Amino acid sequence: MKRKINTRQSNEVNAGSMADIAFLLLIFFLVTTTIINDQGIMVKLPPYEKIDTPPPIIPSRNILTVKLNKENALLVESETMDISQLKEATKNFILNPTRSDQLAKSPTQAVVSLQNDRETSYKAYIAVYNELKAAYEELWNNRSLQVYGKDYSLLTIGAQRNIRNQIPQVISEAEPTNF
Repeated sequence: MKRKINTRQSNEVNAGSMADIAFLLLIFFLVTTTIINDQGIMVKLPPYEKIDTPPPIIPSRNILTVKLNKENALLVESETMDISQLKEATKNFILNPTRSDQLAKSPTQAVVSLQNDRETSYKAYIAVYNELKAAYEELWNNRSLQVYGKDYSLLTIGAQRNIRNQIPQVISEAEPTNF
């Protein structure tokens, strides 16, 4: 009897170059993918200085207390406030146009104290912080228009520094607590 010769080819796939192809695809996707970096809050911290003297005592009239509790409720000077009113309240406190004894004595002495609960949402904290920064930016822009006749962003660095010296941004962030 004659044996039949098998003319069929094997169904096996040559996997020798699969690792090379997978490695090349991995490199391609790593190189072409853009990774979004979380920016966070851009705050320039002062340089560390070892100071042996105690910090100066700031009169309570020069401190605007802003607190966020765990329900994300905003308390300004222990009174509930909507976040939409925070910018105007901050500007009013810093400038003190009515010369009230309960508001800052002058813009150079005004301090905004921001404190939040440990369970405050990050979104609420950022919203409050943005409103406080917006208040300062609006004050700087208004002073720039008064003094130089143009927007703060169009001023030279020296002129911007002059405006910031007249209205320094002092936002004190306290440790989160439970309140």
